[in-house]
Amino acid sequence: MEKTAKTLSDLFPGESGVIKEFTDLEMSVKLMEMGCLPGEPIYVERIAPLGDPIAVTISGYQLSLRKQEASTIILV
Repeated sequence: MEKTAKTLSDLFPGESGVIKEFTDLEMSVKLMEMGCLPGEPIYVERIAPLGDPIAVTISGYQLSLRKQEASTIILV
């Protein structure tokens, strides 16, 4: 039985994780420029009523990500 990787988009408000890797090379460059680096803890603050965007805290600041962007971030 294979365990599927948990992504940032799987988390609910109040939950957190540590970034492991990215599934999309092009998107990973953009995310890393915004401070989403492997090994960084990331905390979900809020999710908009329709599920998009997601407000997260990383490296001491808040960042708003689209659900599609969050789904490319694999957590430990």
